[in-house]
Amino acid sequence: MKQRQKDLEQFLYHDIEDEAEEYLAVSLPLIGAVVMNFNGLESELDSALCETFSDRSDTLGLLVLHKMQYATKVDLFRRFCDDFHRAIAEENEFYPELISKLKEVGKLRNVVVHADWESTDDEGFTFVRIQISKHGIKQEYIQFSQDSLDKVIDLIGETRQQLENYWRKRGEILAS
Repeated sequence: MKQRQKDLEQFLYHDIEDEAEEYLAVSLPLIGAVVMNFNGLESELDSALCETFSDRSDTLGLLVLHKMQYATKVDLFRRFCDDFHRAIAEENEFYPELISKLKEVGKLRNVVVHADWESTDDEGFTFVRIQISKHGIKQEYIQFSQDSLDKVIDLIGETRQQLENYWRKRGEILAS
């Protein structure tokens, strides 16, 4: 995804041009797929965390996870898994990559979901946030191409598969 910044304009609202309307028409189903696939990944993470609390009932885990943000769930999952690896004195070679991907897809999902899609220009650059620094106030834009959104969807799917594989392997270790 390409990024660019520009100095703050007085008003953040931008008129959508015809080219942007066409771009958004193609992008909207992909944005929905990002959300849907991410929600599936988060449910998978919730399930793993609930199983960590108790393998008999999800109730305790659901009570703990209720209203917990995704990044906090990833951190909790990481702490449980770090403890598990210390206890068995064995590291899974794919585990650090899994944690990294879980964090990355959370950030990407947030950028996609919280982008101001009505502030998309004719080049497909969409306003995502204000950056404030000692150099001034800048508006940050990201160009969400069809290809980049497809890559986000693919990364979410790969991460979910990696989580499922990791969790299955963990279960095999516990069962042996």
